[in-house]
Amino acid sequence: MSVETKVGVYLCSGCEIGEAVNIDELGKIASEESKVPVCKNNSWLCSEAGVEEIKNDIKNENLNRVVIGACSHRFLADVFNFDSDVLVERVNLRENVVWTHKPNDEDTQMLASDYLRMGIAKARNSETPKPQPIDANETILVVGGGVSGLTSAIAATKAGNSVVLTEKEDKLGGWLNKFHKVNLGNSPFTEIESTGIEELISEVESNEKIKVYTSCLIEKISGAPGDFTVMLKINNEVQSEPFKVGAIVQATGWKEYDPNNLGELGYGKFDNVITGIQLEEFFKSGKSNSAINGKPVESFTFIQCAGSRNEKHLPYCSSVCCSVSLKQAMYVREKYPDALIYIIYKDMRTPAQRELFYKKVQEEDNIFFTKGEVTSISGDGNGRVILDVDDTLLGEKIQLTSDVVVLATGMVPTTLVGDIESNGEDSEPAEKATLDDGKKEAESAEAGAKILNLTYRQGTDLPTLMYGFPDSHYICFPYETRRTGIYAAGCVRSPMDITATKNDSYGASFKAVQLLHAIKNGVAVHPRARDASEIDIFIQRCTQCKRCTEECPFGSLDEDDKGTPLPNPTRCRRCGICLGSCPERIITFKDYSIQSVSTMIKAVEVPDEFEEKPRILAIMCENDAYPSLDLVGRYRMQFDPSIRVIPVRCLGSVNVVWIADALSRGFDGILMIGCKHGDDYQCHFIKGSELAEKRMENVQDKLKQLVLEPERVQIHTLAIDEYAKLPGIFNDFVEEIIEMGYNPYKGM
Repeated sequence: MSVETKVGVYLCSGCEIGEAVNIDELGKIASEESKVPVCKNNSWLCSEAGVEEIKNDIKNENLNRVVIGACSHRFLADVFNFDSDVLVERVNLRENVVWTHKPNDEDTQMLASDYLRMGIAKARNSETPKPQPIDANETILVVGGGVSGLTSAIAATKAGNSVVLTEKEDKLGGWLNKFHKVNLGNSPFTEIESTGIEELISEVESNEKIKVYTSCLIEKISGAPGDFTVMLKINNEVQSEPFKVGAIVQATGWKEYDPNNLGELGYGKFDNVITGIQLEEFFKSGKSNSAINGKPVESFTFIQCAGSRNEKHLPYCSSVCCSVSLKQAMYVREKYPDALIYIIYKDMRTPAQRELFYKKVQEEDNIFFTKGEVTSISGDGNGRVILDVDDTLLGEKIQLTSDVVVLATGMVPTTLVGDIESNGEDSEPAEKATLDDGKKEAESAEAGAKILNLTYRQGTDLPTLMYGFPDSHYICFPYETRRTGIYAAGCVRSPMDITATKNDSYGASFKAVQLLHAIKNGVAVHPRARDASEIDIFIQRCTQCKRCTEECPFGSLDEDDKGTPLPNPTRCRRCGICLGSCPERIITFKDYSIQSVSTMIKAVEVPDEFEEKPRILAIMCENDAYPSLDLVGRYRMQFDPSIRVIPVRCLGSVNVVWIADALSRGFDGILMIGCKHGDDYQCHFIKGSELAEKRMENVQDKLKQLVLEPERVQIHTLAIDEYAKLPGIFNDFVEEIIEMGYNPYKGM
């Protein structure tokens, strides 16, 4: 039996609210029009006394819904946090109304009244979500035994977790096994040091909480966060016993950009044109003779960005190449004190304190730097190499002759499939992934690198961006991937030096630990952290259209052989994209549903056409767009009072029925504003705003059915630092609607 909904409304007159709108009139709307049993106002609602009054009313009046008419829900969330059975709805009277509109104006009062009606309607049509704790396995799988994997494993054990670490080679250490020395970035930042990899390996191998497998590949990973099942292949033999882990850190690192692609720089044509890795291995070998490739050496030339920052090869900078070449120049200076050393660069990039090391190298004798582009390489007939260099700082072409040419090749993630140009959205699908129950599975959405071998319907491995790096929102949560509970660390995520790699590994490992705590508490991780709501599907009405399973960016919905969705709750990020995709409207969350938003739309009082007051519905993503609106309020930027804003979890969660409801209700226009998206997307839910744009085709069809202009519904994308554009977007749209004419369905 459902519990009776009992709402209390509390209005704050502080922060200039009471000076700009009539609080008593708002109180009448709550108590007389909406029949709310408890309605009070307070000049300082967030004070200790104000909050205590609400708590007392919850106890004495048995309130289970509290509507706060004050500041944005993004402020003081901890202050207005009551009993777990009490649903709190915030009505933004401060930023959305009084700070952005004329005080004591009829339109401003109408705006505040509508927002209060909307808040009460949503509170009455929502339920308090209850956390559903799950017993999560606390072992963390770390894939990769280089510096990133070793550091991640150690970090996880320090947090109290057990670790299984797998490495495809027969020994741990990764690239550092091949390096002679490193520039770790320790004070005073001017010295090169031993790699320290032996000590790091020893620390891992002696740690009782870490189980290490070498010569090991992942045969298969199934399940979901908190309960992954892992099958290994060791020494090419599949192990008979799978094991369980709760989270995964992928630290599989990088591979060198193939120098065989660099024939224009002489690689493969001249045996004294080598890569930086080959030079590193030469010094690591400790050979006492002074010859390289059997020839005496009197000069070295380092070519920076060899294949990097080049659309034909690697379009990006690998971040460490300049610092590595400087380090290797110091190797050369020590072993060949009289040799001439040339460093040809596009731009010398030595981030942070590495600039100090760069300055030290500049002060060395016989090391010459020049900006330039190598236009040709040829032999001189005596085993030396002639380099023609253009675009120098002096604007003159120069020519160098060198015994050894060292190419600073870039870093490529191990997740890259094929060439840079072919990686990404146009990749060939991977083979079909099979679920544990053997049900028929759809083809993978994109090719995988065959590292994790996941049984996700969307692919065997982590989805990647166009350069092959695992996707993440690189500003807000860089370790996250589209696979909940699987975190990328180190150079597989982004090119970085050893110091940054270690720090990155700590971050990814602790995100894995954080995830396990979230699962045990029954709440979501980023960006809706601590959200206790869960997806609810009324399966009896499901038509097996597969839209929800296909559009979920996180693979949280599998499907049976008929196409019926099979939820994986711990994979879900609570974005609601499935809610927006469902034509049958059978997907809901307790506090976010088709009904709750529809009642908000219907709660707005829409003036008839004779009043000449347009009404515009603005549906805004809570991640970038709505926070931008709060900034507009903070800076007191004014915009048209015809706008009524509803924040949504993601623009991808917008169901077409909301558009239809608004238009049939008489709204004159609808704005949808979400996160930017693209190859370097900022959409917090990966594909949400992009999906919203694709669904606009359905919206346009609906407008045609209603014989309405397609321009009445528009979609925009906005980054949070573009908040100043919002008033212009609002005002321009209102002017366009007025010129177009009012919605002919008003009053019908």
